[in-house]
Amino acid sequence: MKPLLLAWALLLTACSTHHDGRRLIVLGVDGMDPNFVERHWDALPNLRRLRDTEGFSRLATTTPPQSPVAWSTFSTGVDPAEHGIFDFVHRDPKTHEPVSSFAGILPPAHTLSIGPWVLPLSKARVQSFRRGKTFWEILASRGVPVTLIRMPANYPPVPDAGHQLAGMGTPDLEGTFGTFTYYSDDPLDIARSVPGGRIVPVTPANNRVLLPVEGPPDTLRRDRSPVNLTITADIDPEAAAARFQIEDQQFILKQGEWSGWIRVRFPLIDHAASVSGMFRLYAQKLSGGIRIYRTPINADPYDPALPLSTPAGYAAEIASRIGPFYTQGIEEDTAAVRQSVFSLAEYLRQSRIVHQEHERLLRDALAHFHDGLLFFYFSEIDQDSHILWQRHEAELLKTYRAVDHSIGEVLAQAAGAEVIVMSDHGFAPFDYAFNLNTWLTRHGFGGQAYALGLNALYVNAKGTAERETILARLIPRLEAEKPAVQTVSRVPPSWSPYAPDLIVGYAPGYRASWETALGEAPPDIIEPNNDAWIGDHCMAAESVPGVLFARRRVPSLKALSTVIIDALQ
Repeated sequence: MKPLLLAWALLLTACSTHHDGRRLIVLGVDGMDPNFVERHWDALPNLRRLRDTEGFSRLATTTPPQSPVAWSTFSTGVDPAEHGIFDFVHRDPKTHEPVSSFAGILPPAHTLSIGPWVLPLSKARVQSFRRGKTFWEILASRGVPVTLIRMPANYPPVPDAGHQLAGMGTPDLEGTFGTFTYYSDDPLDIARSVPGGRIVPVTPANNRVLLPVEGPPDTLRRDRSPVNLTITADIDPEAAAARFQIEDQQFILKQGEWSGWIRVRFPLIDHAASVSGMFRLYAQKLSGGIRIYRTPINADPYDPALPLSTPAGYAAEIASRIGPFYTQGIEEDTAAVRQSVFSLAEYLRQSRIVHQEHERLLRDALAHFHDGLLFFYFSEIDQDSHILWQRHEAELLKTYRAVDHSIGEVLAQAAGAEVIVMSDHGFAPFDYAFNLNTWLTRHGFGGQAYALGLNALYVNAKGTAERETILARLIPRLEAEKPAVQTVSRVPPSWSPYAPDLIVGYAPGYRASWETALGEAPPDIIEPNNDAWIGDHCMAAESVPGVLFARRRVPSLKALSTVIIDALQ
C-alpha cells in the first residue's frame, strides 16, 4: 500500500498548482495623463524613478475611453463587444431609458404580501453586467494569492477569487452613484433635486434646526418609500458651532469642520429590522445663516447592506483595522462643486480627505500582502482632473504629487516585488458641449437614431437592411462634422442587448453634452461648456491614451491582463 500511496501523492502534487512566491503590485491610477506627467517629471520623483528603472510608455485605451469600459477591458482582456460594458449608462432595451451599466438587482423569486408589506421568501442578489473571466479569477484558479482593493467595475466582487474590495460602480444606499444633501436656511434655496444631490430648505426655531436624512427605500414595503431619520442641530451663532444629535450619538462641529463617519441604522418594517449606513457632515456655515452638507449614505463596511467584498467579511476586517471608509464607488464629490454647493477650495479639501483614506487602505493592504498579486486603485487624479484640467495646473499637480508619494511608499516596501503603475486613459479639455440628439434631428435622422450616454448612438430599425441603410447615410455625415467629431466607430456584433450601433469619438475640446447622456435634445447643436467640469476623456481614444510604468512593453490596455498573468506564472 505504501508505494501506491506515494504514487498517488506524487500524482496529486503534479496536477495541483502551487505559487512559487513571486510578488506583483499593480497600482491603477484612474486618469493619469502622459502629457501631464511629462510636463512635471521634476515634481514626481517616484514616477521618474520608475521611468528610469522600469520604463514608461503610453498605453492605448478602449473605444470609448470611459472608465467602466476601460477597466472592464483591463480586467477581462477582451473588447467591449465581448464583456458587454459600453458606457456609464446603457439603454434599457425594453423601455429605452438609461440604466446603470455596472450591475442590476435581481429581486427575490418568491415573496409574501401582507397589507403594505412585501416579505421576501428568498434572497435578492446583485448581478454584474460584465461578462468574461477576469485575470484574477484565472490567477486564483492556479493557486496564486490575490488581493484587489477597489477594482473598478467589479461590483459585486467576483466570488471565490481571493480577497476583493469593490470599487467604482458600487452605489450608495439610495442606489445611485452618489447623492449628497445640502441643508440651507437661505429663502432663495427651494426644495429640489439637482444632478448628484438634493437641496433641502430648513427653518431654525430658537437656534434649533431639524435635518431630515432620507435613507434607502424600504424594500419590505410595497410602495418602497424611503426610510427616514432626523438629525437635531442646536446652533450657537456667536460661537459659530453646533451640537448635533442623531439616535444616541452627539458631537460638536465648528463652522468649517468635517465630522467623522456617523454610523446609523435605518429601521425597516416598523423597527422589526434595520439597514446599516453611514455618512459625514460638513458644517459649512453656522453663523449668519445655516449651510450644512451631508455626504451620500455609504454602506457601512462593519455591517454592509451591499455586497462590498469577497469574502463577505473582508470589508469589515479592513474596517476593524483602519476604521470606516468611503464604500461608494465614486467618492470625490464633483457634483457638489458643479452645483456650487462646494467652492473649489472646499471640493479640494474633500478630495484630500478621500486621499487620506486611500493612504490608510494602501498601508493596510501592504502590511498584509505577502505573496501573489496586490492591485490598488487611486481615483483622485481622475476626479480632480475633471474640475482642474488646464485652468488649475498647480492644484492638480498637488494631487499628482500626493499619489506619487503613495507610489513611493509602495516602492519602499515592495521588497523584491515587481511594481506596475498604469492608468485607464488620459485627459483633454472640455470646452464645448455637443448635443448629438439635436444634430440628429437637424440632419434628418430624428426618429431613426438617437444618442444616450456619453459616446453611444443607437439606430431605430426594423431589420438589418433598414439599419444598414440608415448607417450608410449617417456615418459619413457625422464624420464630416468638424471640428467636433474625430471618429465614428461601428460596434462589432455583441451578445449584449445594451450594445449601441455606433461609438462617437469627439475631438479634444469637445464632448457630448450632459443632456445627450440622458437622451435629451437642447436647442443648439454646440454650446460653450460653462460647467465646473472642465476636463474629460470621453473623446476619441487616440487623443487620451493612458500611462504604463513597467519593465514589459505592452501595446494596449487590453493586453495588460495577459502580462499580469504571465508575470505570476
